[in-house]
Formats: sequence, structure tokens, C-alpha cells
Amino acid sequence: MSEVAWYPLPVAGLAVGRLTTVVVEGRALCVTRTSGGYGALDNHCPHQGGPLGDGQIENGYLICPWHAYEYDPVTGTPPPGFKDAATSYPVEERDGALFVQLPVFETRPSLMDQMVDVMCDWGVDTVLGMVGHSNLGLADALRRAEDDGRLRYIGIRHEGAAAFAASGYAKLTGRPAACLTIAGPGATNLLTGLWDAKVDRAPVLALTGQVKSQVLGPGTFQEVPLASAFEAVTTWSQTVLRPQNATELMALACKHAIVERGVGHLIFPDEVQEWDGVAQPPARPRVGRVAATDVAPPRAQFAEAVALLEGAQRPVIIVGNGARGHEDEVIALAEHLDAPVITTFKAKGLVPDTHPLACGVLGRSGVPVASITMGRADALLVLGASFSDHTGIATYIPTIQVDLDPMTLGKFHAVNVPLLGDITVTCEMLREATTARRRPEQRDTIAKRWERWRTEKASRRAQSRDGALHPASLFDALGDAVPEDAVIAVDVGNNTYAFGRYFETKRGQHVLMSGYLGSIGFGLPAAMGAWSALHPPANSPSVKDRPSSGREILHRSVVAVCGDGGLGQYLAEVTTAVKYGMEIVVVVLDNGQLAKITKEQIGAQRAVWQTSLHNPDFAAYAELCGARGFTVATAAELAPTLAEAFAVRGGPALVAVKTDPNYS
Repeated sequence: MSEVAWYPLPVAGLAVGRLTTVVVEGRALCVTRTSGGYGALDNHCPHQGGPLGDGQIENGYLICPWHAYEYDPVTGTPPPGFKDAATSYPVEERDGALFVQLPVFETRPSLMDQMVDVMCDWGVDTVLGMVGHSNLGLADALRRAEDDGRLRYIGIRHEGAAAFAASGYAKLTGRPAACLTIAGPGATNLLTGLWDAKVDRAPVLALTGQVKSQVLGPGTFQEVPLASAFEAVTTWSQTVLRPQNATELMALACKHAIVERGVGHLIFPDEVQEWDGVAQPPARPRVGRVAATDVAPPRAQFAEAVALLEGAQRPVIIVGNGARGHEDEVIALAEHLDAPVITTFKAKGLVPDTHPLACGVLGRSGVPVASITMGRADALLVLGASFSDHTGIATYIPTIQVDLDPMTLGKFHAVNVPLLGDITVTCEMLREATTARRRPEQRDTIAKRWERWRTEKASRRAQSRDGALHPASLFDALGDAVPEDAVIAVDVGNNTYAFGRYFETKRGQHVLMSGYLGSIGFGLPAAMGAWSALHPPANSPSVKDRPSSGREILHRSVVAVCGDGGLGQYLAEVTTAVKYGMEIVVVVLDNGQLAKITKEQIGAQRAVWQTSLHNPDFAAYAELCGARGFTVATAAELAPTLAEAFAVRGGPALVAVKTDPNYS
């Protein structure tokens, strides 16, 4: 027989004929009062779990609000002819206070606790999402882990923001964050952000509730075949169905996300979330299950690469997003060869524009310094780039391509030397195997090209007028205002192109963007994910085991650069940033248009149609949400306003800059 104990029943002033719901020792009870006294029933209707405390008393019976099943309000017995009975608990009145007798809970971890333990042990310290009826058991385990300081939970306003935030977290750290949703629409709302993570090779863990297994198939409320719905976007997806292998499924979801740099997905039916944990669950450590990736390139191909570089007079290094985390070694090799360095747009900032060998971004979002330099090269060393059309890496110049993914090597066309290997290891080996060079004429040429481009930028800044600034003015001022260690999440649209052209990065800055998917709305949620990564919970294993990329990433400034169209998609997340005290500076280019689409319609010789926007006063909106809000309409206001925004502490600041939609 289970041990029982008496507990105070916090009910005061309940009228005869009324009922209410109270929580005692973690259990929800339906408390009733009739002419015969007080009663306490388990709040869950034995039929389908309806909340009895939301029902009513009629003709002496408590009526469930869902399906009108009836129960005696004291004993829980149904009327004659019915079999279902609600669980009842004794109630006593002592000295004017009520007490209820309940079984004493055994302090035993649930299956969800054990799965969350594995997740935390694999380094997941941040979960973003929405708690709801089909993830309550899992959410309770996450709550307990947060109470222990092992993870942080961020409750967002839209599940799509959770997925983008997790993607932003992963792009900054190389480690997965998790996003939590209910079944049905909550889960499907994740898909766009998860596709962003998939195509940009960012590890993310998706945790979705599901309806009870017994009702899957006929089409019950919020039933979606989640395994099928997520199949194309995940590297691995499984439904938890048995307690015996549940913790192993969590380990595999984390491993697939980390190793394959994609989305690991677990589906949790309702009933699974109520199961007790297994006795003596086996350890599921990460150590021994994820191999080191510092792989050296094959000898023969490496020798070809050395020969090509040694014979080149004007070698150029092109750095892609796959080189993130290898920046120091890339710069050391560039200085050894005295070779100019260009980045793709996704890799903007990996080599700071302040470096004397830096030539900026190549491609549609780039600068002429980069494109002209590439055009004069006689050899290209391409590190971690994918040769996308947007970047436009030349195919007519002898090329060495280095990547750890064999499918990326020569993916779109043959290269002279496809070199499989870790970028850090390969750069170090190339530095040892090649001759150190001094090419002062290269540096002089780069400096002159930058001088010409900066003169052109100044002429564009001069086109600004009050209420319609040229983006060049904004990004010149923003370049001065943003701290050297900042993480900058950039949205999609005209603002993105302008950022690529006009913002000059400094050493230590990270730029995050929706690369291959190019999804509008990325900026603010990704900045939230970055902020979460920079403020880990105190007892997270990731704090002491965090892999280093040569510089500390914690406690840095976070900036979101957005267009008015992109910010509008997740504008309610400003309240999330306020709730959690996220010190994010949101800079929005307020031009009243989907300006990039306007330009595309004009370029396609079509009528400009349905690209105008009806914007709120963004600064006033921010203030209503509890953030600081600023509006900039003149060039003279830029510097002081940005300085004031970056000085805000304890929460977000939003700066709305009135820009001209005709400029990018």
C-alpha cells in the first residue's frame, strides 16, 4: 500500500455548488463544495483527461466540461449504468482549515528527465520554444533541468522564431540548441527555420510533442504525421515509443545534429511523456561517440596544391563559411604567402576588412575590391566555400579547394586540386610546405582599391537627405558604433545587400545570416539565439567544455540588422527580448517597402505591385514592449543615437533609421 500524508488544501471562500482547481504537491485537484461538504478529485477526467475543475455541478453530479461525463463530487463514482470513476481523495476540515490526504510521491526520475539528462550531457544548454498541451511532460523535465542550472529555456512568441534562433545559435557556436513545440501547427511552424539550418549546415535539435499513439491515424485534433512532415529537413528523425531505448534515441539525435551538421528530430507522443524512468539507465556519453575532425589531407593531392601555390605569382585566398572557427590559421597562411584574402558573403567578417590583405566580400553582395582582385589572380585557394552563384568564384583560374566534406569538393564543377581535410590542419601544413613571400606591390594595390571604393562610398553617403538616408550613411556610422567583439545577425532584403557593400568589419566580429535559404525574418530571432549562446546557464557542461576558436565568445555585444519587412515578420519577439533582458541592438532600415522585390519587379520590366508596407512607429512600438526605441531621420542623428542605443543595459534597444528605398 502506498504511503499517504495530509497536506493543506488552499481553498478559501468557495461557495456551495461551486468548484475550482488547485495544485497540491505538484498534483492538480478538482475541489468541490456541496451541501454535504468538500470533495477532492483528481483533476483529470478518466475518460479523456478533461479538466474536471473547469466543469460544473448539476443535479448533484460534477459534469466534465469536455464530454459531459458525470461523477459524484465527493466519491468520484459515476451515475448508475456507467463504469468510469474519478479518483477521489479524503478531505478533512481542522480548525477552520482544509486538508487533503494524498499518496506520497516517490522521488523517481521520469523518462523525460533521463532523456533531458542525456541532452545536457551532449552539450545542449539552450531550448527555445512554446509549452503546450502535447509537450507538458517533456517541458516539466526541461523545467527541472533549468532549476538545476544545466540549461536555459527561452519562451518565444512564434515557433518559427525558435527555429531561426536555434540556427543562429548553432552558426555562432558550432553546437546545437534545441527548439520545443507541441504537435500539429506548433511543429510545422518550425520548418522554415529548420530548413535554414539544414542548407547552411548548422546543428539543431528539434523536440516536438505528438498526440497519443492510440489515436494516431484517423485524423484526431492537431494530428500531423510529423515523421513524414520533417523527413526532408532532418538528418535523422525518430518517434519515442519504448522506454528501453529512449535515452539512446536522444544521444543519436544529438550525434546526427553534430556530426552531420543538420537537424536531429525527436517526436514525443503524449503518453510517453508520462512514463517513469528506467531503472539504472545506461550512460550515453558524447566521449567516444564523436570523432575528432582535424583530418590531414592526402599526400598526393597536398603535393599538387603546394606545387600550384609555389608556382603562382598572384595567388588569392577565398574564405567561405566553412572556414568559421579557423580564422587565425587562415590569416597566418595569408600573411605567410602575402596573398590577398576575399570572403564569401556568408563568411563576411572572418577576415576583418581592417587587415592589409583583406579585400572584402565577393559576389552580388560584395565590393569591387574583391572582384577585381580575384580577376587578376593566377591561382585560387578556396577554403570552406561552396561556389554558389551568388558568390561567383571564377572557374577559369587554377583552383585548390579545401573542405572536410567530400561532397562539397568539386560539387558544381571540376577543380584542379580537390583537397579533403580540416582547414586548420591544411593551412598549417601549407604554411610549413611553402615558401614565405613578400609581395609589397600586392598590398599597395589592395590599399589603392580600398581607397577608390571608400571614395565611392563617400559620394553615395552624400546622396542622403533628411527622412531618406542612403544606407551607406547608416553602415558607415554603424561601423564606428559596433564594438569589435560584436555578433551581427543580418536579415534578408535590401538591407542585406547594403550591409555587405558598406559595412566594414573589424577583428573579432561575427556575422550571421540566412545564407542558402535566404529567408526574410532571420535577423531578430538569430540575434536572440546568439544572445542565448553568449549567456549560458551556470552549470552547463558547455561552459567548461566549450570548443575554442581562438577567442572567447561569451559576453559580447549582439546586433540585429533588419529591414522593415523582415522585422515585421517576428516583431512580437521584441517582447521576448524584453522578458529575458536580452541586450540586443536592433537596427531597422525603415523605408516603407519590400525594396528588394521592388527592384526585382523593375529589373524584370514588370509593374511595381504590392511591395509597399504600412509600418508602425517602430521606436514607439519598442517602448510599448518595454524596450528602448529611437528614430533617426538625419545623418547628423546617426552617431549619437547609435551610441545611446549601444549604451542601453538590461534589455533591447531598437533604432529605426529612415532610409531611401531606391538605394541599396
